[in-house]
Amino acid sequence: MRKLKFLLYFLIIFAAISCDKEERIAGFEDAEDTSIYDYIVENEEQYSSFLAILEKGNLDKTLSGYNPHGTDYTLFLPDNDAIDRFIASNNQFSSLDDMLNNVAYSAEFARYHVVNKGIHSSDFPFGAFSDETLSEDFLTVSFFIEPDTAYYKINNQATVKFPNIELSNGYIHLIETALNPISFTTYDWLNMNSGFSIFKEAAELTGFDARLSQNMKSSDTIQGVTLLLESDVVYNNFGIYSLNDLIQLVSPDNDNYTSELNPLYNFVGYHLLTGSLFVDDFEGSNTNYITYSDVPLRVDGTGIDFAINKGKEVFDTIIVDTDTTYIDYIGFLYDESNIVTQTGSIHRIDKLMKQQVPSRADVSFEFWDEPLISKFRATPGTYLLEDYMNFLNLSWSGSDFYFVELGDQESTAWGADYLETDGDFVISYKLPRIVQGKYQLHLGVERFNSENAVIEVYVDGTKIGGFFDLTTGGTAALPFRRMLIGSVDFNAYRTHTIEIRSLIPGRFLWDYVRFEPIY
Repeated sequence: MRKLKFLLYFLIIFAAISCDKEERIAGFEDAEDTSIYDYIVENEEQYSSFLAILEKGNLDKTLSGYNPHGTDYTLFLPDNDAIDRFIASNNQFSSLDDMLNNVAYSAEFARYHVVNKGIHSSDFPFGAFSDETLSEDFLTVSFFIEPDTAYYKINNQATVKFPNIELSNGYIHLIETALNPISFTTYDWLNMNSGFSIFKEAAELTGFDARLSQNMKSSDTIQGVTLLLESDVVYNNFGIYSLNDLIQLVSPDNDNYTSELNPLYNFVGYHLLTGSLFVDDFEGSNTNYITYSDVPLRVDGTGIDFAINKGKEVFDTIIVDTDTTYIDYIGFLYDESNIVTQTGSIHRIDKLMKQQVPSRADVSFEFWDEPLISKFRATPGTYLLEDYMNFLNLSWSGSDFYFVELGDQESTAWGADYLETDGDFVISYKLPRIVQGKYQLHLGVERFNSENAVIEVYVDGTKIGGFFDLTTGGTAALPFRRMLIGSVDFNAYRTHTIEIRSLIPGRFLWDYVRFEPIY
């Protein structure tokens, strides 16, 4: 079971850390004065290759000092043998000198191994680190357990063989394999990995291969995509052995496969969630996720195992004595998930996933659908949003508009971030699609400042509720509070627009939008 498995991982890992903690401390009495770069220099015999790459990429000074954002650094450090194996398996270079002669690659390679925050292994996620590397990429973490050990693996490439060397400006985690920077898209990954031909061919036929070929790093306005993927073996288990078999099951009477009304088009689009999500992003919520099809997909991350479309279809029945268990959900293959690409993420699933009639669920929006804001979240700070043409769904007029990321600073705002303006303003946000039905509309806002605005709220041009005085309602301990605006009744699964207008100008700190079904 998933949570028991996690507990075992942590118990074994923490036990291993505790056992050698004393040995590590004995060797690093001067760690308070030793930087990450100093450590590599002092142990040059083991790490001379990475040291040369680091210096060629002009990262030596960076790792000699403190992170200007005050959050330290984390270096995943390969030794000389790991660099030798990396070069031997890389068709681009024949030797270390050959690699060093490519200054741009050396710089990118070195920066790829450094996360822009100090992270102890006890804070590793089961998914992607929330902070980018210095190359503006995301690394992922997987946990593996064997009979006598447990270990972390970075990007499903490199085992962490010695964690948590604590230094004056962050942590070093020693890895047994050098990290190969991710340069492929999700569609590239499908081409590079056999065993997924049925879905790949369906994506090509419906035109989704173009979406799966997009590189998030090529533009600030390209949103990530999460792919939930069955292997050919899973398709075979359901009697599907070719693309034609899938067509006969899903869309036998409609061959306009690139049409948004086509069943095969919607079958493929149902496997694509908007945004780049990792396994830990699903934990703790039971909600609908926006897909590229005409209906959303439900994932319940509140139980022992994550369940996709629970209760919508019975896949198996297990009878033991008088007990009957129904397998009525699609599950994640955890050890084969959290695959990161330049398009987003890939997670393997264990059963055929067909579109299901959607049910309403609590849904919250924190502006994660804006790629530029997601990029700002990587580094604490206050960011002026200068041109709404750079945003997919946000627009505004009147006062200057900011995004504030607090990082590790304690805050009652969800995610320790929010949008902020001050003055006379109109802010418009185009919401992702929401399943039709009645909901209560809530806003998460700051409500404890005499300089705050009085606002009105409109949905699709219709005013909801009266006016809302944000100068009161919070406390010094809880300045950000949820505020009930009123009820809405959506008659179709489509996008909607929420608009906030200042009735009396002033400060406005906006945390989130939330819809809760009315039954």
